[in-house]
Amino acid sequence: MDRFQAQYQRIKEDSGFIAALDQSGGSTPGALASYGITENEFHSEAEMFEKIHEMRTRVMTDPRFTSDKILGVILFDKTMKSKVEGVPTPSYLWEKHIVPFLKVDKGLEEKRNGVKLMKPMPDLDERLEEAASLGIFGTKMRSVIYELNSRGIEDIVSQQFEVGRQILSHGLIPILEPEVDIHAPEKKDIEHLLKDAIKRYLDKLKGDEVIILKLTIPTTNNLYLELVHHPRVLRVFALSGGYSLDDANHFLIKNNGMIASFSRALLNGLHKSQTNEEFSAALGRAIDSIYKASVS
Repeated sequence: MDRFQAQYQRIKEDSGFIAALDQSGGSTPGALASYGITENEFHSEAEMFEKIHEMRTRVMTDPRFTSDKILGVILFDKTMKSKVEGVPTPSYLWEKHIVPFLKVDKGLEEKRNGVKLMKPMPDLDERLEEAASLGIFGTKMRSVIYELNSRGIEDIVSQQFEVGRQILSHGLIPILEPEVDIHAPEKKDIEHLLKDAIKRYLDKLKGDEVIILKLTIPTTNNLYLELVHHPRVLRVFALSGGYSLDDANHFLIKNNGMIASFSRALLNGLHKSQTNEEFSAALGRAIDSIYKASVS
């Protein structure tokens, strides 16, 4: 079995969750501040990304960060191109039997029709070729729904699938992430419209095309169970969306077939001042709780 097939089977069949370590330029300062690194401790974008890579490296090399509970990791572009313990990050992860993904979106447009679409990605083909050459299995791209607006929801899903097919053409598996803002007043109704739109576009996929979905944990328990079992869906991930770790786990455990792909909820208990033992214990508690919610 080649590497792609081994990774495909791991994501499709194994128990565990996805660690989202893909904070980009806009979200990195907040992630660093939570970790205890303030903005006066770096003076350029390069220094900022050096600091976040140090934090991510500490996470990925921790003895509790293992493949028995973690199926994959979503990386930021600069992390993908960096090294961990002298090894390119995607290769380092797969040596641990953890599947590497890459965040490919370039952020969000201004809100229109109640949603924020993804910004254009004119260099996507080149980035996908590079990602494939470095051993990346799949990609992730995020857009956000804020309001119950059928036109906006249709636009979101259409864009996600259009770019998803471009990614599939490079032999990579796309994670489509049409997030629903957890504070949306009509979140429940939005999610029903979103599910129906996703189902329509899934039914249009051809040949051996399959995708992964990353969705906000729904207000209606098991709303996405039909998508979990759809033949064009490899797996359905859940994003924490700003929920606390306890709340995200509490809601996730009520949704059969969804597994976590958490970022802030995974990392919030970590701090640069912690000893290695304290850091590992805090990370281990988060990993154990997210794993339990993902497999229950």
